[in-house]
Amino acid sequence: MAQADQDWPAWADAEESERQRIAAVSEGELMFLHEPPSEPVHHHSSRIVISHQSLADGWVLMEQCHEHLDCVAEAQIVFNPGRTRALEVRSYHNMDTAFVDSNTVQLRGIREASKVCARLETRALHSLGMQIFELRNGPFMRRFLDGYYPLQLTIQIEYPPHLELVDYAPENQPGYVVGSIPGLLNVEALFEGELRTRFRFGANPDQL
Repeated sequence: MAQADQDWPAWADAEESERQRIAAVSEGELMFLHEPPSEPVHHHSSRIVISHQSLADGWVLMEQCHEHLDCVAEAQIVFNPGRTRALEVRSYHNMDTAFVDSNTVQLRGIREASKVCARLETRALHSLGMQIFELRNGPFMRRFLDGYYPLQLTIQIEYPPHLELVDYAPENQPGYVVGSIPGLLNVEALFEGELRTRFRFGANPDQL
């Protein structure tokens, strides 16, 4: 038995390791995680501000940061080209450079404990009539080569006091929690795959 183990080709172990790695990678189906992985996870945090002007034209302010990115030579953060304007990089840390190219932020020479922050306007608010407004965001994902990997997401949403949250999706569950106080939402998510969020606001009768 010992001799047989020694004769086992090294490439066979490597192939088995690669099969296990691929099996552990999500193929895009959304799956919320109940427990965080042992290693630091890419953390995507966004602050979204819905102003009174947003109710008229649909454009909201977004300030977005990414921490603990994968240590790779090149990566990019992609925004919807038809719904993005005034995109700019505000700061970056532990990477060679970060710059805007059209509707993307291009990253070069990413090292450990990296962070990049951007600011933009996104047309994510939609009027449904009768003073009902819906904020849609996503898809949020961490995609690399052959699959999707865990992503930690934090979203803060500020909105005018005459509105109130009336509905949202996905619903609260392990791995996805929405907390709210008047004028402010906080979303915490840990998942693999592609996540799209929806928040519906209506006129608060107490503010009319």
